[in-house]
Amino acid sequence: MTLELPDNEDVRYIYEQIDTHTDWFHDSLSMIASENLVSPLARQLQVSDLTDRYAEGLPGKRYYNGNIYVDKVETRVEEIAKRLFKSPEADVRPISGTTANISAFFAFLKPGDLYFAPHLNDGAHISSAKFGAGGLRGGNEMTYVWDKENMNIDIDASRKLLLEHKPKLCLFGRSVFLFPAPLKELQDTLQEIDCHVWYDGAHVLGLIAGGKFQDPLREGAHVITGSTHKTLPGPQGGVIIGNPKDEDQWKAIRRRVFPGTHSSHHLMTMAAKGIAFAEHIEFGAEYADQIIRNAQALAQALHEMGFDVLGEKLGFTRSHAMVLDVTKQGGGAPCALDLETSNIITNKNLIPDDTGTAMRPSGLRLGAQELTRVGMKESNMSEVAELFKRILIDKEDPLKVRDDVVELKKDFQNIHYCFNPEEEAYKKWRIV
Repeated sequence: MTLELPDNEDVRYIYEQIDTHTDWFHDSLSMIASENLVSPLARQLQVSDLTDRYAEGLPGKRYYNGNIYVDKVETRVEEIAKRLFKSPEADVRPISGTTANISAFFAFLKPGDLYFAPHLNDGAHISSAKFGAGGLRGGNEMTYVWDKENMNIDIDASRKLLLEHKPKLCLFGRSVFLFPAPLKELQDTLQEIDCHVWYDGAHVLGLIAGGKFQDPLREGAHVITGSTHKTLPGPQGGVIIGNPKDEDQWKAIRRRVFPGTHSSHHLMTMAAKGIAFAEHIEFGAEYADQIIRNAQALAQALHEMGFDVLGEKLGFTRSHAMVLDVTKQGGGAPCALDLETSNIITNKNLIPDDTGTAMRPSGLRLGAQELTRVGMKESNMSEVAELFKRILIDKEDPLKVRDDVVELKKDFQNIHYCFNPEEEAYKKWRIV
């Protein structure tokens, strides 16, 4: 669709910046662990008439009229989500992974209640921190004991704390999620203290749905919250998947989504989630498998080139993510900036026992899911690792390396693992 731009400086400026951004990512290796590319079919629904509409409540129980077809779509999207995750319950209304988390905190905690979560330095999401949704709800946080060598929760030490303090809620899941959480290993303890068990699967949701990471619902989690735009490659949004221990637990979640933390959800995104879920039923196992293969190949290559890749004892990663300690290369912030100048997009990140700050951390977090989405395989990961070495270890001019990044990316412009992979990933909706 093309429309003529008005003679308005503000409008033209905004469109110029979006076009420039799109051109930049067209020529870049995007390795942010929390991003992905939505499929062309799902993207189309984002500009449908649903963009302009409201639907407060649940299908058949709306506060607005005009939702005859919205109700049909939402009911079907929930059914697809249940099939994808083999779950008895699903709520597709959350507009982000964080709003899904906020809903869970309000459902499971009262002010003053104790909950357990990983520490931020150990990869937790900010919503679980004292200054995030958990603290704002009034919850009292304790953190699991961390095993840095295994990059995971220390099972025996954390079990002792759980039995001693008996929290109301145990939250598993992280933003730096290299290895499966020890749900099975702690299940007897979690049942003994009779707490709510919540798994934040935002980063690994596509790997879970693809059957390649772990199966939280069968390992004891009552609910999974997640984002629909990371390893599950859909539109930016959230979802809650449930295997509740009783009906009241699920009702509490539903009520905290609406009217607790959402008004109308984003209907166009809800519909696009359904397309992404359906595509993942078809292609998710293959996609998840290739993501993990690529991540492991890249981590190994980076290690061999001299980088300090965390999690070496267990093979660096069993997910899409990798973590580098780049203290020797100058720290996370300057390294991420040099990579960005070279058209490699990553993010600085805290690591266990970090002496830096969130803005000046010691680590880099990488993700392989978008490189995989555009068709890269294990053989390409050594090329990517070599680019990292040239920039961060050999200290080549980032602008010189950028030319080679652009050349590499030319062969990877189509979205894969969806119903129409021939569509270019970066086609623009331009107004000229």
